[in-house]
Amino acid sequence: MLILTCPYCGATAEETELQAGGEAHLKRFGPGSSDEEFHDYLFVRENPKGVHFERWRHTNGCGKWFHAARCTTSLEVFGTYPAQTTEPPQDIQDKISKKRPGWSWREFSCASAKDAS
Repeated sequence: MLILTCPYCGATAEETELQAGGEAHLKRFGPGSSDEEFHDYLFVRENPKGVHFERWRHTNGCGKWFHAARCTTSLEVFGTYPAQTTEPPQDIQDKISKKRPGWSWREFSCASAKDAS
């Protein structure tokens, strides 16, 4: 079972007490965007085997959204941080790099997902 700590209220919660919100750090497109940009925002997502950044909501607690960095294969959690943060904090990036040599943070956006394919 996945266990995360809410960075706002400090409560440690099982995934059943949280709501998953999909991939974190996406560039959001809305009114005024092209059909392709809006399509990519809705449907193009990373689905890595390994380190992944996700949005979670502490539904049975403070109700706030936050981000989590975790490994999709082992459920190891590298850390959680506020949803308003535009990239993972340096201490979380360092923790990931220490366990996964060669790993580096990159921009997560629909454009970078398309460039990688």
